[in-house]
Amino acid sequence: MRSGAAWLASAPPEVAQSFLAGLSDSALAALPWLFEFWAQPHQLPPAGDWRTWVALGGRGAGKTRAGAEWVRAQVEGPRPLERGPARRLALLGETYDQVREVMIFGDSGILACSPPDRRPRWEASRRRLVWPNGATATAFSANDPEALRGPQFDAAWADELAKWPNAEATWDMLQFALRLGRDPRAIVTTTPRNQPALKRLLAAPSTVSTHAPTEANRAFLAPAFLAEVRARYAGTREERQELDGILLDDAEGTLWPAEALAAARVARSPELDRVVVAVDPAVSGHQGSDLCGIVVVGAVTKGPVQDWRAYVLEDASLRAASPSQWGRAVIDAAHRHTADRVVAEVNQGGNMVADVLRNVDPLVPFRPLHARQGKGLRAEPVAALYEQGRVKHLGRLGALEEQMAQMTAQGFTGRGSPDRVDALVWALHVLMIEPARKLMRPSVRSL
Repeated sequence: MRSGAAWLASAPPEVAQSFLAGLSDSALAALPWLFEFWAQPHQLPPAGDWRTWVALGGRGAGKTRAGAEWVRAQVEGPRPLERGPARRLALLGETYDQVREVMIFGDSGILACSPPDRRPRWEASRRRLVWPNGATATAFSANDPEALRGPQFDAAWADELAKWPNAEATWDMLQFALRLGRDPRAIVTTTPRNQPALKRLLAAPSTVSTHAPTEANRAFLAPAFLAEVRARYAGTREERQELDGILLDDAEGTLWPAEALAAARVARSPELDRVVVAVDPAVSGHQGSDLCGIVVVGAVTKGPVQDWRAYVLEDASLRAASPSQWGRAVIDAAHRHTADRVVAEVNQGGNMVADVLRNVDPLVPFRPLHARQGKGLRAEPVAALYEQGRVKHLGRLGALEEQMAQMTAQGFTGRGSPDRVDALVWALHVLMIEPARKLMRPSVRSL
């Protein structure tokens, strides 16, 4: 569905001119303030019987404008002094300053979006807006949820809830305060983050949501901004979250929390003593099969064991149409990084993996691996290396990190198979864990 503005912009000049010429002077003057005409679909409230509308989006996707215009629709009547559906509103942000500077006085805030004859005035001493028809909107900070104890409202706008320091307590207090009118409602505009309050809200049966990436609002964004942020964050979890506006979920009890993954990233690696390419093979070879996990990891293993460090250099995983395709990808990755060895789990594939690789490169140094533990148990000592700060990620490994966030000690909680994580875990076992165990306890058999 296109907006009226999109239709007008794409219409032949004579059609656009005819449309505008057919408007009365008052209709022409009102046109800039008719948000339904200019809005994109994700900026308009969904139909239906809902209590909370969550507008998820990437940075600059038009969320603030959607929130400000929804507030207008709640407080404004047909004429400047006539009342709208709501009379008392709450405006909630991370801090009072952000409510004032973004939601009220911002470029897409309430004052900028309001026509002159309906524009509210700001009462700084009371932290509230007052409209000509008597409606009010009071500012609140998520740092002070107790301030919501006592007031009551018939509508609310909550901005960037995923950033709130006391999100659960503040949102719960707001629910007690939304008790006026026949149908009290709220809009939440936020870039998604893996935060319990947001996840609980999205799961509520009375919640509806819309979603848009940053590019949905490209007409109002500097081209250089889009090019720069996409180039900088391409392939990372930040791109998926901050630009695509997608909620990235960490499983409960994850072995790799988002904070740990963010802390692991580095711009470059030192000279490495060993490099391996680890493969979690797709036993079947067709477009509907699982990914073939292919992860390249290097390590610095000179000196005491406690000084060893590993660097994840590349995630070359792919969904191959045939075994020969993933075999070629493995060999190419080994050549790119001058790998010492290719390793792969062969429990299911038997000699197939070695045969596939040697059909591409007969001289490939290959070592088969046999799993004696479940995926979760095998991953735990690798996760411990991350906790110790001994594993770093080089470059853009967003897809791998998404799988890692879904791995727990009990196993993988995401969809499909954790192909990328399996390959990562095997590489780190071969480079770091097995050699360390042999040095420290020579009699202990490796995994």
